[in-house]
Amino acid sequence: MYKEELLEIYSNKENFGELKNKTHQVSHTNPLCNDEIIIDLEIKKGVVHDAKFHGISCFVSTISAAVLTEKIKGMTVEEVNTISKKDLDQLLGINITPGRIPCELMPLEALRKLQGDKNASN
Repeated sequence: MYKEELLEIYSNKENFGELKNKTHQVSHTNPLCNDEIIIDLEIKKGVVHDAKFHGISCFVSTISAAVLTEKIKGMTVEEVNTISKKDLDQLLGINITPGRIPCELMPLEALRKLQGDKNASN
């Protein structure tokens, strides 16, 4: 992605807000800065039908959450659980400096909390 596209994602904050029909909610806090991403999900029969995020987050974690919540719509919970840092890097299309990797991974770490939730897969 180009700088202009990233700025547009941040400005529009696609998928930002609380989801009224949520069936699941996961979150992750970055202990280095106390930023927190909360992801609301509507999951039916193991498929993500909708996703939104909110919380207090920096530029990197906000664009990461916006791109990731868009990507997972229509995916099964099992597919969501296979998304890796490499996949997220490709979605963002930018090089994240080592100090900002925890920011990039906040939404992905939140989604990892679905792994043990049997209700998310049913």
